[in-house]
Amino acid sequence: MSDAAAKRRARQTVTNLVLALGASVGLVIALVMIVPRDDSSLVKKVDYVSVAKDAADSTSRPVIVPTIQSGWWCNSARWQANPGDGTDASWYAGFVGPKNEYIGMTQTFTTNPTWLAIQLSGLKQTGSMSTGARTWQVWKTKETHVPAKTKDYVLVTGQGRDTVLVYGTASESQMKAFVTGVSEQISTVYP
Repeated sequence: MSDAAAKRRARQTVTNLVLALGASVGLVIALVMIVPRDDSSLVKKVDYVSVAKDAADSTSRPVIVPTIQSGWWCNSARWQANPGDGTDASWYAGFVGPKNEYIGMTQTFTTNPTWLAIQLSGLKQTGSMSTGARTWQVWKTKETHVPAKTKDYVLVTGQGRDTVLVYGTASESQMKAFVTGVSEQISTVYP
């Protein structure tokens, strides 16, 4: 066998390898382009009003049903009877805004002070906010997080032994608008 034939076979192997690699990459790109993808949100909207109504009807507790701003929707709502966390029961609803903001609301019944201390761990009270006749404690994180964490800004109010926490990544003005609606609900559902 000649030296020239050996070099030609070696070059041909490299050429074939490059061609096979190019064909494989082209095939993968073609498959990715032709496979249909669903761009809609995989998180379904939750009818938090009916979840709250069912909870209130079955437990006779004053469940708060906040009114949300236009463009906002509920992504999660749940009622927990006897959650085993130091409260008798809890109601949670989470809301997502048009720019992916988040506001969460937790209402607990017969709240244990330890439960509240755990929820406010790492936060400091920076003041209070009034919405009508109701006063909310304002709690903020001791350190700045980028992006903001869910409980970097928390508003707390109580009614007897029940507690309402509102928290999230929405702006303070959006939180205040939400809390104003919650305050109205508190005065409606509590005798």
